[in-house]
Amino acid sequence: MSKKTSYFLAPPGDGPTAQTPSAVSAGTALALEPGHRPKTQSLTDPALLKAALAESFRKLTPAVQAKNPVMFVVYLGSLLTTLLWVQALLGRGEAPAGFIFAIALWLWFTVLFANFAEAVAEGRSKAQAAFLRSAKRDIVAKKLDEPRHGAKFQAVPGAGLRLGDVVLIEAGDFVPGDGEVIEGVASVDESAITGESAPVIRESGGDFSSVTGGTRVLSDWLVVRITANPGEAFLDRMIGMVENAQRQKTPNEIALTILLVAFTLIFLKTTATLLPFSLYSVEVAGTGAPITITVLVALLVCLIPTTIGGLLSAIGVAGIGRMMQKNVIATSGRAVEAAGDVDVLLLDKTGTITLGNRQAAKFLAVAGVREQDLASAAQLASLADETPEGRSIVVLAKQKYGLRERDVHSLGASFVHFSAQSRMSGVNLKDGRPIRKGAADAIRRFVEEQDGELPKQIQTLVDEVARRGSTPLVVAEGAKVLGVIELKDIVKGGIKERFAELRQMGIKTIMITGDNRLTAAAIAAEAGVDDFLAEATPEMKLKLIREHQAEGRLVAMTGDGTNDAPALAQADVAVAMNSGTQAAKEAGNMVDLDSNPTKLIEIVETGKQMLMTRGALTTFSLANDISKYFAIIPAAFAGTYPALGALNIMHLATPASAILSAVIFNALIIVALIPLALKGIRYRPVGAAVLLRDNLLIYGLGGLVVPFVGIKAIDMLLAALGWA
Repeated sequence: MSKKTSYFLAPPGDGPTAQTPSAVSAGTALALEPGHRPKTQSLTDPALLKAALAESFRKLTPAVQAKNPVMFVVYLGSLLTTLLWVQALLGRGEAPAGFIFAIALWLWFTVLFANFAEAVAEGRSKAQAAFLRSAKRDIVAKKLDEPRHGAKFQAVPGAGLRLGDVVLIEAGDFVPGDGEVIEGVASVDESAITGESAPVIRESGGDFSSVTGGTRVLSDWLVVRITANPGEAFLDRMIGMVENAQRQKTPNEIALTILLVAFTLIFLKTTATLLPFSLYSVEVAGTGAPITITVLVALLVCLIPTTIGGLLSAIGVAGIGRMMQKNVIATSGRAVEAAGDVDVLLLDKTGTITLGNRQAAKFLAVAGVREQDLASAAQLASLADETPEGRSIVVLAKQKYGLRERDVHSLGASFVHFSAQSRMSGVNLKDGRPIRKGAADAIRRFVEEQDGELPKQIQTLVDEVARRGSTPLVVAEGAKVLGVIELKDIVKGGIKERFAELRQMGIKTIMITGDNRLTAAAIAAEAGVDDFLAEATPEMKLKLIREHQAEGRLVAMTGDGTNDAPALAQADVAVAMNSGTQAAKEAGNMVDLDSNPTKLIEIVETGKQMLMTRGALTTFSLANDISKYFAIIPAAFAGTYPALGALNIMHLATPASAILSAVIFNALIIVALIPLALKGIRYRPVGAAVLLRDNLLIYGLGGLVVPFVGIKAIDMLLAALGWA
């Protein structure tokens, strides 16, 4: 697409000098409705609770329950005690029908509460998926006969587009499917996906050529090649990831499940041996009554780790949900968990550690060259440079020396655009003067090709600028070097403190930049990162990741370009920007809808929060089993072995009350911990030793003390109501 651009400089205070897409989008944004992001449903939302309650009953099938081994044992116990209650109603019960009914009822509640916890977590995720689904719409696409602008097109349903089809999208049209821009440049409203109302620029080539189905073109036009078949588009995959209830378990979750199953089998074997032991003891002693199956089931359910067993799945689902609240889509729970285990962060300098838009600050002329002449040449070389850096050079020359309203047409200017290969840009004037600006080594080669030589003073200026943490650009007119432009890169406020927190957690931070080593070292020191990789190439990034992984470390990184795809595919946690290329999004295991590289730090914190929550509730669950020894064992065996009455340190009213109180507490504690499982425990950037100590003190000690208080309170209530 040819962009008609007027390069006449306007006076200070005037609007944009060129009708570029960025200028259009700046004006268009004012007319847009404010963007919205998915709202997190409150845990007390009636609609959420109603749907979760209904889902809790739908989950009462053997096929669903068998997926959670611990709760499956409770489920079987509920069925068994229900049958024993029916037997008691028929007059052949092993215990009073009312007691068996109460035990069976609370065992069913235990199963339902565990189902409810998972259903609430899934319900919140499904609500977020519904938000994404609202971005989908029936779209009529303009399918081109040939892959070029101006070719004939036919109107077809967007749902009928296939991989490789080419479509035309004009101002006001919705993007019919995921694709890559192959021609054109336009501003695009992505608020339906990202929640941000400000439009973004999408253009062919580079790292901002990817478009997402459901977004809307606001200006100009795009020719887009579709990159996904129906049902396989980005939005479809994101919806599936968010609302998929049958998520895969993570390695740590599998390991914890195995541990919980082991505990369950041990207690199951122990409990099973108590019945013949009780029968033998009664026969030998000649007194007391044998323990009933109902009591044994209650004992088993109270001793196995039902608390964490009931909440484990909800914690995992909630972890993915918390990522979605931050506008990050994780492809799996495995990716969220890996984020919590990360100990090396690779961070791009631009946009992550620094503000991203480097601004021209000074013109540093070499001896024998006037600073104004340097500014004039630098401005001419930057007129066609639409990057923030290029525009800032034009503005600085205009403000400092009044250079404006230069008619490049009368100068016969032909512009040389920047490329990653040449690492410079500039202009060729009709009088034969070539003016270039770019990296020092690139200008050196250019000058040598013109039979010139780079002055020693230039290297001195370049080093001085780099040591200040700024970026030097050298300007040359033919074989003559004029001087250096200093571009300042501002480190984000508060980023140094964030890196200090990560260091406390044992996480190493590495800044990646294409700058030279001096510039990289200065910014790394100012930002407080642990290490840096300067003049980085895709191969260097990949090598760095592999080196750290070979040392047994988990590595996280962000990326948005096709050249980032190899490193993203190698990283353990790979966060692709939604604004980036399709290749980057395919290589990553997370997608940041906001396209904010700093989000990587929040992702790591969210992953650690999930792991901390799981560890805390596991500690609490195992600790709260101890109190039940002092409740159920005396109640079950004190009749046969009166000496065991000494274990009734809570002075529970009756054996029936003791057993029922323990079962009721075992069910209610799951309900009480649902908010903690879904919200996660408060994240604090501390080391593993401190975290373990606090975990044991708060949740270990809490798990030990709270059940004693809770069981005693329930026992007193049952006694007061005359139910025990």
